Amino acid sequence: MAMTIEALMYVLVPMPCLFFGGGTTQFLTSRDSGGWIGAAKFLTGASSVGSIAIPIILRHAHMISTGAMFIEFVSFIIFVCTVLCFHHASLEDDW
Repeated sequence: MAMTIEALMYVLVPMPCLFFGGGTTQFLTSRDSGGWIGAAKFLTGASSVGSIAIPIILRHAHMISTGAMFIEFVSFIIFVCTVLCFHHASLEDDW
């Protein structure tokens, strides 16, 4: 059950980029705050915070062990590094 919730959060994190950002991450660093852009930024932030908060909540409720919580944190760090590499690659014109 706990792993299903975390997997769902990892699926939800890139969805605002796909639906509202045109498949790029450039809207996250822009200062535009129109209706859909603001909603996409909020949803991206909420799902990112949820990806860190859910393992902490599950550990506090004794549904997962401390080791499982740290494994979730490491997987989140790997996911963030992947997103940052994708963002850096999408900014370069050589690709």
